[in-house]
Amino acid sequence: MPDNYFARYLPFLIHMLMAGGIAAAIITLSWLIGVRKPTRAKLSPYECGMTPIGDSRQRFSVKFYLVVMLFILFDVEAVFIYRWAIILRRLKAEGQGRFGLWEMLVYIAIFLVGFFYVWKKGVLDWGETAPKRGEL
Repeated sequence: MPDNYFARYLPFLIHMLMAGGIAAAIITLSWLIGVRKPTRAKLSPYECGMTPIGDSRQRFSVKFYLVVMLFILFDVEAVFIYRWAIILRRLKAEGQGRFGLWEMLVYIAIFLVGFFYVWKKGVLDWGETAPKRGEL
């Protein structure tokens, strides 16, 4: 075993240099050898086979971003609940089953408070004719 601490990383450094060199060589050869015949179809923007309509820099609704953030938030919470379900059996074996259960009940209660808050604010209503507050 080498005495130098950084000598252990030499194989990794060689590997990264070789991988980077091969990738650069492939891209360069593709650029040098590749045939370029631009046509009108190749130069047009691809939009699922449909003709592009309007400006590509149009603004999205804030609701779109809110729903995306909520999806990520609730998705992460679902991952935590799944992980908890996996380790619950081990918690029971260690005598901490009730603690794990109460801990998850508090977690789910916080989750539901957030969900009902979002629901009450109308973030989940997608329709244009979504009722305003007090119209129900």
